[in-house]
Amino acid sequence: MARNTVSRSLHDLGLSAWFGGTLANAVALNAAAAEAGSNTGAVANAGWNRWTPVNAAAIGAHLIGSVGQLAGNSGRVAQQQGVAGMSVLKTALTAAALGVTAYSRGLGKIVDSGGNSSAKSGTKPNRRTRADVAAAQEQLDRLQWVIPALTGALVVISSYAGEQQRPSEVLRGTTSH
Repeated sequence: MARNTVSRSLHDLGLSAWFGGTLANAVALNAAAAEAGSNTGAVANAGWNRWTPVNAAAIGAHLIGSVGQLAGNSGRVAQQQGVAGMSVLKTALTAAALGVTAYSRGLGKIVDSGGNSSAKSGTKPNRRTRADVAAAQEQLDRLQWVIPALTGALVVISSYAGEQQRPSEVLRGTTSH
């Protein structure tokens, strides 16, 4: 088998940034914004807006790396038992994570359109928060945990995929056909 260092690196670095960045922002940024007092909305919006281009680059790197990994392992996908199923599951999780990320960004734009909206935190409206912004924040409050859950599941599936590349696993998966 040929080495796929570049595509594996893009895959892994992109996924780790996507997972880690969204988790860190959900855990820290949204809560820390609450400490900004009357600037809560502005602080959360500024943080998420700064993260967006980095997140987009991370997702792009992950997708490019994923395609490279799939191309580099196409023979194993076709021949080794369990690899095609793992690839389908990984693709479905990636599509779900992309969908939730895109939808969350759309909600984030609604929150950002509220300007320095009154809020308890980055995802918790208060009584003075505009109705459309409050509805978006309430949805984001739930979705901010879905993206790290989906991308975390992708990390686990990627680890499993790596285990499938062990010579003993390749031998077992190709001789049992």
